[in-house]
Amino acid sequence: MRSTSPAPTAPAFATEIADTVSALNAARSAWRTRQPSRGSVARFPSPSGLARVVEHLSAALFPARLGGFRGDVAREDDFVAEQLGSALTLLREEVASELDYWQAESDQLFEPDQPDAITRLFAATLADIRALVDADVEAAFVGDPAARSADEILISYPGALAILHHRIAHQLHTLGAVIVARVISELANARTGIDIHPGATIGPSFFIDHGTGVVIGETAIIGQGVRLYQHVTLGARSPLGLAPTGPRTRHARHPIVEDDVTIYAGATILGRVTIGRGSVIGGNVWLLDDVPPESVVAQPEAIRLAPAARAALSERLAEHGA
Repeated sequence: MRSTSPAPTAPAFATEIADTVSALNAARSAWRTRQPSRGSVARFPSPSGLARVVEHLSAALFPARLGGFRGDVAREDDFVAEQLGSALTLLREEVASELDYWQAESDQLFEPDQPDAITRLFAATLADIRALVDADVEAAFVGDPAARSADEILISYPGALAILHHRIAHQLHTLGAVIVARVISELANARTGIDIHPGATIGPSFFIDHGTGVVIGETAIIGQGVRLYQHVTLGARSPLGLAPTGPRTRHARHPIVEDDVTIYAGATILGRVTIGRGSVIGGNVWLLDDVPPESVVAQPEAIRLAPAARAALSERLAEHGA
């Protein structure tokens, strides 16, 4: 008796897949129609690839604490060289992908060795990045009595992770790899909730305590020894497209925070204002104007309600089901 094979069956959700493919094709076509000057994207920086770059760079910068190196000290430089080799090779490819993307926007061809030049120039900044992050970690250790060691800060504090990413991203942004830099900053944002634009200029000994919800805009300038707490915003006063078109508002949209300033949780500082050296900005303060050096800016203290006022408030809340 001849055996018969079961009849082939259609893939699961075949109709839905075909319909969705068609709908997505239409959506892509509509987008491309609205972007007539945009060339096809053959290559683009990869978030997963840049995550590997940062992993290798972190290991090269901090072999034992972030790289897991446990060998003899004589082998440490070899380990660093291996990590740098992997990091720079991967970085060069991501920078090349970005330049391919921008080439469609340029009237002139980029130099063939431009990805290599950017990567080499970036490599030359790594010792400076290490020194800056060391100063940031030391500032955190001095500023946080809960910290038991500087090592604990580097490997576990969200502020340390965010500033390490920023120190790397800022150098790449300065060298012209702006999308690569932005992706690296967003990798830290996704893990910590701390959003630092890679264009922001931040001095040494910078400490973000707790950190969730901190936002630092592209043209912010932060001096030495500055401390921020969670939910601080150093932002622009209006969206760029709605702002006046003068150079100051276009290219200097975010605050200047001078040396040794402390800004407590929830403060919002908008526009190109200057917070003077040594000032303290209290929690939940809203600032649109300059603050002189050595100032203390705070909201009025909360008041304690007298019994009659407390009862009246309770009645009003009860009326609304609170």
